[in-house]
Amino acid sequence: MFYRNFLKPILFKFPPELVHDVFMTIGEFLGRFVFTRSLVGLIYEYKRDDAQVVVDGLTYKTPLILSAGFDYNGRLTQILSKLSFGGVEVGSVTSRPCKGNEYPRLKRLPLSQSILVNKGLRNDGVDVIIKRLKSRHQKEKLIIGVSIARTNDKTSASVEDGIADYCYSFRRLNEENVGDFYTLNISCPNAYGGEVFTTPLLLERLLTEIKKIPCPKPVYIKLPINLSWEEIDKIVNIIKRLKFQGVIAGNLNKSYESLHLDEVPTAYEGGVSGKPCANLSNDIISKIKKKYGNQLTIIGCGGVMTSKDALIKFDLGSDLIALITGMIYSGPGLLKEISKNYARRNKPGANSSMG
Repeated sequence: MFYRNFLKPILFKFPPELVHDVFMTIGEFLGRFVFTRSLVGLIYEYKRDDAQVVVDGLTYKTPLILSAGFDYNGRLTQILSKLSFGGVEVGSVTSRPCKGNEYPRLKRLPLSQSILVNKGLRNDGVDVIIKRLKSRHQKEKLIIGVSIARTNDKTSASVEDGIADYCYSFRRLNEENVGDFYTLNISCPNAYGGEVFTTPLLLERLLTEIKKIPCPKPVYIKLPINLSWEEIDKIVNIIKRLKFQGVIAGNLNKSYESLHLDEVPTAYEGGVSGKPCANLSNDIISKIKKKYGNQLTIIGCGGVMTSKDALIKFDLGSDLIALITGMIYSGPGLLKEISKNYARRNKPGANSSMG
């Protein structure tokens, strides 16, 4: 209530990227010390173990992941568990440092409960992020995933160079044994050259090369959400056939049709997060679960603004939930609330359809 009624109105008066950078600095500082971590945990941490889940051999203290795009340089891994996150997707990281698109890269759309995102894969590059993650001893239990994309520049624009770009990052992370799982982000809508690898033939070329790199850890593919089910099913079929562990459903919404009329941009300015992603994401989750059952792990992502939104995704078939925008609009207390309700729904004798 303090965040929603007092802090958020103040924060929303400032540019969103400035607020993000300030909170990154604060979060990084708070994560360094036992006292400050404990202080944050007193307020925001779900401490019971009844929300714990095991997915692809990894034990998450809660089934909630901070989605890629927030901690894109791996600075918050020491504090996130105190906010009731069970995991994080660092990144998306690229083979070379990437400054991203031109400023402003973020725009709030409060009437739509959304954020217009046009970062363009801003990050320090995989080698710098590897060093950062290796230098920070994990004092708290947190599953660390790394989201991998191709560098947002002309050098990686061709199919061959794009594949080499993905493979470099994937190989380096495995060589250095950094990360508990990996995500291949093939669906970033704001990168140079577009979503090349959402084409089934090119995706199969990419994933075949990735498979040649030794990796004992789970690997997921982040799906677009604006394609038809027939197109998505072709992508998912390739993922299953090549024996990857699962999917993240899905990425930013490239359509502005579901935005409030007063907030629709006159031209394309980036992908849309938050509530406008909910129905598309839920539809994909439901259809994948119905067709593939338990053959693939599903990480639901898009439109989780409330605890009810998260429970819907779990009921539809999500094994884990990834989110950012809901935390920004509802506050960090949302994670603890979801964890509590998830545990309540899953306890023996509870009236729930979740497996």
